[in-house]
Amino acid sequence: MDRMPNWADAVLVPLISLLLAAILSAGVILAIGESPVDAFSLMVEGALMRSAGWGYTLYYATNFIFTGLAVSVAFHARLFNIGGEGQAMLGGLGVALVCLYIPWPHWSLAIVAGAVGAALFGALWALVPAYLQAKRGSHIVITTIMFNFIAAALLNYVLVNLLRPVGAMDPATARFPDAVHLPTFQDMFSTAATPLFRGAPANVSFFLALLACGLVWLLIWRTRLGYEIRAFGHSDSAARYAGISPVRITVVTMLISGGLAGMMAVNTTMGEAERLVMNATEGAGFIGIAVALMGRNHPIGVLLAAILFGFLYQGGAELALWTNIPRELIVVIQALVILFTGALDNAVRMPLARVFAMRRKPAE
Repeated sequence: MDRMPNWADAVLVPLISLLLAAILSAGVILAIGESPVDAFSLMVEGALMRSAGWGYTLYYATNFIFTGLAVSVAFHARLFNIGGEGQAMLGGLGVALVCLYIPWPHWSLAIVAGAVGAALFGALWALVPAYLQAKRGSHIVITTIMFNFIAAALLNYVLVNLLRPVGAMDPATARFPDAVHLPTFQDMFSTAATPLFRGAPANVSFFLALLACGLVWLLIWRTRLGYEIRAFGHSDSAARYAGISPVRITVVTMLISGGLAGMMAVNTTMGEAERLVMNATEGAGFIGIAVALMGRNHPIGVLLAAILFGFLYQGGAELALWTNIPRELIVVIQALVILFTGALDNAVRMPLARVFAMRRKPAE
């Protein structure tokens, strides 16, 4: 089979896929009578050229970093965890319980406890699908996607019947105490002379996401457990022969994956809404699949892909607000990016591998 250099697989393939998605998206925009150049310029202006735009872009990126890391960790063991949406929902419940029922003197302590609560609830929600895969042979894709719907129903019941304040109409908890409110980028970087990130929801949990990237890199490539996860993913029969327990690796990997997805709730629940609300995940669990695929399941790639999708989310909101391009078309553009960087990945990789093979033949 034709092979290409690692740098080409990591850089060229995603860039070409992204370029193809951009060309097709431009054609769709032209078809409805709008200018692709003007649309792209507006997206860049709204998402990258102002500090407030960066604040929204990085807020969305924070969500996608956690869910992308969750998918990538599972994929190293050849487990396709598409239950990040449900795991993030239950992670929000863990954050809410920690913030509402424990009196914290300062946000620096609360964010640690909130992250632990979110990770614990997310991991527990991934435990049952992991057990069913490891012990009963139930396919992880089917069980995790089913658990997304169960999580939504469970969270709705808890919010409406157990945590909703008396007299409140919307399904949400009470507002968290002021002591646990996380500093926003506006709080951290603005001064009276230079106001920055005004109104943007980006907050200190972005740095928690960066820390998670570093810890995942250490886990996968610098620990014995990470080696076992990768070995099991490459060949489960060889892993068994080496004494690696498939049941243990499946369960542990899914617990880590579910915990990472659950930690997304620190950003949405603690950092932005400052209470637990329904639909706080807004599809980030599914976007994490595309982020992991585009980032080649490497933390640095996940970080860059998450920022790209954060740009698409914020830029798409600007297009829907200031042009006649409907919001639904923004979803189509995002879907095209996912299609080319994920499902049609080999359509780019295979021709590119043949090009590199042809260049090597004269030298050989």
